[in-house]
Amino acid sequence: MKDITKKYTNGEITIVWKPAMCIHSTICWKHATGLPKVFNPMIKPWINPEAATTEEIITQISKCPSGALSFYKGDAK
Repeated sequence: MKDITKKYTNGEITIVWKPAMCIHSTICWKHATGLPKVFNPMIKPWINPEAATTEEIITQISKCPSGALSFYKGDAK
């Protein structure tokens, strides 16, 4: 897979997703462990940063075992 980086922002936080690093652990979107209102692989785009607070998003991203999800404060650059 190419070294693709996707960015999704709500203006306050930008979620960065690197698909090549993703191990598909499902931690980000499964109801028991995840934040499915933000991370939903059944819809496009699969990341909706406007569906939760910045704090909730940061907490969830910190659980990503592969590092495929990261973030920075502010708009996408």
